[in-house]
Amino acid sequence: MKRRQVTALACCLFFALAGCAFGEPDAKEQGESPKLPKPTRSATPEANNGIGVQVLATNLEVPWGAAFLPEGDALVTERDSRRLLRVTGGGEVSEVQTITEAKPDGEGGLLGVAVSPQYATDQTLFIYYTTDSDNRIAALKLGETPRPIVTGIPKSGNHNGGRIAFGPDGYLYAGTGDAQDGDAAQNQNSLAGKILRMTPEGKAAPGNPFGDSLVYSIGHRNVQGLAWDGEKRLYATEFGQNTWDEVNVIEPGKNYGWPTVEGQAGDSRFVDPIAVFAPDEASPSGAAIVDNVLVMACLRGERLWLVPLDTGTLADKPQPLLEQKYGRLRHVANAPDGSLWIMTSNRDGRGNPSQDDDRIIRLLPPSGSGLDIL
Repeated sequence: MKRRQVTALACCLFFALAGCAFGEPDAKEQGESPKLPKPTRSATPEANNGIGVQVLATNLEVPWGAAFLPEGDALVTERDSRRLLRVTGGGEVSEVQTITEAKPDGEGGLLGVAVSPQYATDQTLFIYYTTDSDNRIAALKLGETPRPIVTGIPKSGNHNGGRIAFGPDGYLYAGTGDAQDGDAAQNQNSLAGKILRMTPEGKAAPGNPFGDSLVYSIGHRNVQGLAWDGEKRLYATEFGQNTWDEVNVIEPGKNYGWPTVEGQAGDSRFVDPIAVFAPDEASPSGAAIVDNVLVMACLRGERLWLVPLDTGTLADKPQPLLEQKYGRLRHVANAPDGSLWIMTSNRDGRGNPSQDDDRIIRLLPPSGSGLDIL
């Protein structure tokens, strides 16, 4: 793909952002996170080679998940500190509460967060976190004790999954990891290495492919990104082992191959990914979709990948953005104002943190017609 085509793709992403409506590696980490300064905000957009970028908040400690409240503020989880933060669109950061039930361990801790579609009336959010014995999903009213709705998701120092999100059907989805047991990913009776689909009470959602089971799809290694396109197709990003990281289109009851298959194998028993990436260029975590572009946050790859989509297939060659500018990128989330929020993960024991890390970075819609974000 020539540079003018690359730039056109990136600009299309940002023009899509401007039109958004309001709405909704495997080594175990060692050591404790250093004591950090108080989180701060930065209200001034950075001049970054023409990129529409704003460092919204700094001095965070391994931010992992983000979900937006109806009024536009975000709830952000910190994996190791176990803090639940509230971050405004102006970058003001305040601590809501600490989830003491969470027990950080390697890649585990306080992970995903999702806000109920009926939050205005039920005041409920959902969190995914690691305990001494398992990973679990709990309902939470701010300031109160979490109420577990799903327990017994296998845990390990690595491969805990953790992303949760409400789908356009109103049900809660969760990506889990294989907890370093590849065989569990193929075991329909295990919650490890799966995508789960449930009611807000933690029961199997109507229409699940395996009866009263929470399991929606099987054969996953470690899913940490979930996003839906405009046609309500579910996409998941998945860490591979040594060869290929993946973007998959998720269909109910299908098998995505791990540990028998990594990447595109052409085996009729399994669903091939629509896109694959070398681990040192990806290690994909969070994901969001803007129009027909899947935006994938990468840890080892230290970049966003822009993955153009066309009716559930890859439309063109993926293109990098913010490559090696902000270090390890953990998550990307659609904000109600049409921007994207990206969270760094440089204090997770594997990065090289700057004095401002970790950060929330805001990708801004274009203010003019000459924006060249590459």
